[in-house]
This record gives sequence, C-alpha cells and structure tokens, in this order.
Amino acid sequence: MNYKLLIQYDGTDFHGWQVQDNARTIQGELERVIGALEDGPVKVAGSGRTDAGVHAEGQVANVKLNRTWTPEKLRNAINGNLWRDIRIINAERADDDFHARFSAKGKSYVYRTVNAPVMSPFWRRFALHETRPLDVTRMNDAARFMLGEHDWTAFSSALSESENKVRNVTECAVESVWDRRANTNIIEFQIRANGFLRYMVRSIMGTLLEVGRGEKDSDTIQAALINGDRNLAGQTAPANGLSLIKVDYN
Repeated sequence: MNYKLLIQYDGTDFHGWQVQDNARTIQGELERVIGALEDGPVKVAGSGRTDAGVHAEGQVANVKLNRTWTPEKLRNAINGNLWRDIRIINAERADDDFHARFSAKGKSYVYRTVNAPVMSPFWRRFALHETRPLDVTRMNDAARFMLGEHDWTAFSSALSESENKVRNVTECAVESVWDRRANTNIIEFQIRANGFLRYMVRSIMGTLLEVGRGEKDSDTIQAALINGDRNLAGQTAPANGLSLIKVDYN
C-alpha cells in the first residue's frame, strides 16, 4: 500500500532531507521510525531535498508499506515515535504510481526577513534578521524579471545534479506584513516554479536582498540570467529564513 504524507518540520537541527551517515536528517528520521513500525527497511521518497536548516510547512513524501494501516493510525503511530521538531500533519492512501517527487508539478517557497533593529526571539529560528532598510518596491520591480522560463545557472550551485538548468518561475513577489509577535514588519518573499535547482531559491533571495539594500539593480539580474554568470548574482541567503510551503500535484 502506497501512503502520501504531508510533513512539517523545523529544519534548524537537521542536516537537510537526504539520508546521511552520522547526521540527523528528515528522511533518516522517517525511515527509522516507519521501518520500526513495518519491522523492516523502508524507503521514504520526498518531493525534493531541502538543505540543512531549511524548514517545511508543506513537504510531501510517499512510502510503500506491506502492512495495511488506516491513514489516521499511521499518522499517529509515526508522530508518537518522532521528536517534536517534525510532524506528519496528514496521511492518506495514494495510487501505486504516485511518487512525491516525480508526480510533483510545482513547488512554492517563502523566505522571511525581519527588517528591524531588534530580532524577536520568536522568529530567531525561522527568519533572517536584516537591520539595514530594505526597499520593498525596488525588490518587487526586480522580482518581475525572475518570472518566466530561464536558464538559472547563475542562481544555482555548481554542484547541482541537474544538467538542465531551465526552470519556469510562475510567481515571484515581495510583501511587507505587520507581525504582532515581532512588533515590526516581516518581509516575505514568495516564489513558485515547476522545480528548483540546488540553492536556487536562496540565491534568488540573496540577490533580491541586495537589490533592496541598493547594492544591485534589475539590469544586473537580467545580465545574470542571460550570461549565466554566478558572480552577477547575490550571495546565497541563510537557510533559516526559507520554508517549503506547498507542493502541487494534479
């Protein structure tokens, strides 16, 4: 039986999604717990590999089990054996050919920045602290150039496993929202695409932050997209501000 899992996690203390030797990972924790329930090894397939320190509010995975569970009992059994920084929000039966990664049609991320002199402790693990003023209008103007189908070589890691660097970005927008807990505005960068390369989102966010500080302009972004020159893009933004929000399926 194939099960689809909706997962949330605080990625602060994880070394990313993928199983690693001698490191705590999301996939590793899930396979350990579900394997104990199945009384044998299991393979948990995620929609993609989040980097170390990146969070998820809507990660999706699937796992095929020999034992038959009701979705509710499976969710509760897994959660009962996980540490508190990761939770299965929902479990459901899926078609045998459903695969969390290969069936995905798109993903949405949000990057949060507390733009204030003082960082709220409530956001310390989940947002970047930027004390310098950020121009939201300038960032939104630059974000429009990210829309559409481009070769994202300049905005990805040289270690990216994908040979095809073309991706279609369907949403890229910046919004400043008041947050009561932080007692200040939080700037949210929303981005959606049919897929992302390694470090692509964080590289885009780092570039837009430099635009917001007046260190880069839209012409530089266009040149980076056309020439594929990594030196024209901004620094990769820290992982703690990034969260996977949603994975789209048919």
